[in-house]
Amino acid sequence: MTTKPTPETPAEPQPPKADQEGPETVSPTGQATGADQARTAQSGAYLTTAQGARLYDSDHSLKAGARGPVLLQDHHLREKITHFDHERIPERVVHARGAAAHGTFQGYGTAGELTRAGFLAKDVETPVFVRFSTVLGSRGSADTVRDTRGFATKFYTDEGTFDLVGNNMPVFFIQDAVKFPDIIHAGKPHPDREIPQAQSAHDTFWDFVSLHTEATHHTMWNMSDRGIPRSYRMMEGFGVHTFRLVNAAGDSTLVKFHWKPKLGVHSLVWEEAQLINGMDPDFHRRDLADAIASGAFPQWELGIQAFPDTADQMFEGIDLLDPTKIVPEELAPVQPIGLMTLTANPKNYFAETEQVAFHPGHLVPGIDVTDDPLLAGRLFSYLDTQISRLGGPNFGQIPINRPHAPVNDMLRDGMHQTAVHTGVAPYRPNSLDGGCPFLAGADTSAFIETPVKVPEASKIREAPASFADHFSQPRLFWLSMTPPEREHIIASYTFELNKCQEQTVKERVLGVLANIDPELCGKVADGLGLPAPAPTSPLGEAEPSPALSQLGKDWPVDGRVVGIVADASSELDGVRTARQAILDAGMVPLVVAPAGGTLGRDGDPVAVQRTFATARSVEFDALLFVGAPEPGADAYGARDAKAGTPGRGGPDPRVALLLTEAYRHGKALGGWNGADRLFEAAGIGTDGPGIALGEDAAPVVEALVTALAGHRAWDRFPPAA
Repeated sequence: MTTKPTPETPAEPQPPKADQEGPETVSPTGQATGADQARTAQSGAYLTTAQGARLYDSDHSLKAGARGPVLLQDHHLREKITHFDHERIPERVVHARGAAAHGTFQGYGTAGELTRAGFLAKDVETPVFVRFSTVLGSRGSADTVRDTRGFATKFYTDEGTFDLVGNNMPVFFIQDAVKFPDIIHAGKPHPDREIPQAQSAHDTFWDFVSLHTEATHHTMWNMSDRGIPRSYRMMEGFGVHTFRLVNAAGDSTLVKFHWKPKLGVHSLVWEEAQLINGMDPDFHRRDLADAIASGAFPQWELGIQAFPDTADQMFEGIDLLDPTKIVPEELAPVQPIGLMTLTANPKNYFAETEQVAFHPGHLVPGIDVTDDPLLAGRLFSYLDTQISRLGGPNFGQIPINRPHAPVNDMLRDGMHQTAVHTGVAPYRPNSLDGGCPFLAGADTSAFIETPVKVPEASKIREAPASFADHFSQPRLFWLSMTPPEREHIIASYTFELNKCQEQTVKERVLGVLANIDPELCGKVADGLGLPAPAPTSPLGEAEPSPALSQLGKDWPVDGRVVGIVADASSELDGVRTARQAILDAGMVPLVVAPAGGTLGRDGDPVAVQRTFATARSVEFDALLFVGAPEPGADAYGARDAKAGTPGRGGPDPRVALLLTEAYRHGKALGGWNGADRLFEAAGIGTDGPGIALGEDAAPVVEALVTALAGHRAWDRFPPAA
């Protein structure tokens, strides 16, 4: 093997990778510059100072002789160290850990009767930048923790920037923004020890949500499979709040926004998530970036639930201003209004993903807010946060945040001002600048707040009576779950509460669960070794909403990862056939073998992507076994602890571990060329759900694809009676 020599001929910086894209080149005031995106990157073949002076050395400080003291006049040392000392900015208090991508949104035109928002018109394409995130963890935390996920989309429309800043759950823990510091303080690590990180399995969280029962509905979602998505690509998004759409005639409609993933909604199982956190804490961001790089572009349909804009802002008895409530899709179907496709990864994480600034108050004509008290606080909080994080009021001039519509805001100066304003009259009315800028009207796409009549009332700190129902919708959610999903919810509550130290907290949570469902409360109580309390209020009647369940449908298999486990004795023609069939189905095949390199010595060797030592079941959606591979040369505990005790005979113990883990996680499994011996050695029946064994590769792969369409073999483990 020859090593690549260090280049010695000066050359310009390398171009970005094919899957990467940066912010569009617009000026700080939103004008298209027409410049190539490369013009915003570093340039020149030589190392320079920040002011462009070429440097002849960057390895040694300027000293008084080779062994002398470093001189204060070393301007390059001071510039380099000073910039390094300030490379980091304050991380977000919430949603600190995120991943993002560029894409486009295409309107269907189906919302035309409800809104005059131009980007929703038929076939209009709008650039977007989307950031996914966890809520509780720091930037250095893991991806697959049990948590709510942020789903924030920036639409660069020609009428201004519209930010749809939501979550992967349609409800929130609180009804009023004044409680936001409380829920986040409760969910964050304990302030005395700064542990646990990125988890809700601790006393302060459960203390708060058991005392503040309006959090019950969101807590139920968090304890469900929704709390641990399989992938950002398989995650729903919700605007959470009720918004108001306004059409050209001035008529208004109340709506809730939904993002529906084309790949379906799919989650990890809890043990799988725990293993991933140790093996690959970047699992979700890697999955998103790899999918885009491979051309498996993620897609979501944007939809709305529409409701009459009545004076009471209620629908079928549900208060539309209560962010802890949903409207079941059976009562108000989701109407698709556009398609979003993510097509490019960022060029630079800090410049784009870390510095992007979302704000629910970034609205465009035709979309307005409502009087949701949680939304009202967010309209203040997001702006206030950006000023702190991004160093002043000009955060909108950072390239990723720049509008793609002309900006003439009369705002001046401030830290990090990069626009060079002209004129002498940044005020209006004026005559010295020719009266510019002028005010727009409805006929010139002005944003005009909807004239909503405010009821006569006293200034009070209260909530409406309709906000007091904290249990009927959690019961609706529970009753809408399938048996496997209910088992997962029971397991989640049991796991989290067993991590709590305070007995009173556990007992109080059981009191909350008793008001949702006796089965849920009883089984969690059994897991805690505590008696199940009786409900303190009558259990409400609720019609289940099948739309809330993730199970029971078939979905595209695009981008799913299939491991093909083989060794030198395997039938390699079958491996080649399987690889091609997997690629043809739009999936990703990874060959797993005893060692790296290739399998086969003929003219068509099979490349190996993983070894028995490096592979783990959690990185695959399905596994194919070509025979029962014998133990590899490194299959002993001192080299690889997963191999266990040597000399036991039979297949490689790490292959057996791959199989048994994938089996209990409900994944699709298949094999040929004597793979049945491996299943028998692991004590796994060969005719169970989601298992396909045969003589040849082609029919086995076909059966595997069919099984993957349902995400997992959920009926492999029937729930307890």
